[in-house]
Amino acid sequence: MGRYDTTTAIRNKFGKQIAKTTIIDIPIATTDIYIRTTSVERLDLLAHTFYGDVSDWYKIANANGLGKGSIWVPTNTILRIPKTSKLNDYITKLNNER
Repeated sequence: MGRYDTTTAIRNKFGKQIAKTTIIDIPIATTDIYIRTTSVERLDLLAHTFYGDVSDWYKIANANGLGKGSIWVPTNTILRIPKTSKLNDYITKLNNER
């Protein structure tokens, strides 16, 4: 699932098509995985490891309040990795309700 697949497209005041802001507040689940980084890591590479898709980096970033201007995760950071089994359905539902 792409980051903007469920985000509504709108037109700005100049008529250019843009996407509404995608808001994701990922709830904590008992199925989440927690890891501690032992070296500097990249969100996209972690997404590839856990989800098989580098473009899912935003799921890890949002769950941990990261990714604002950087994809790098410092050493010794504890990260929550949300399981994707129901996450994609949750994101779709959240954006369709806006």
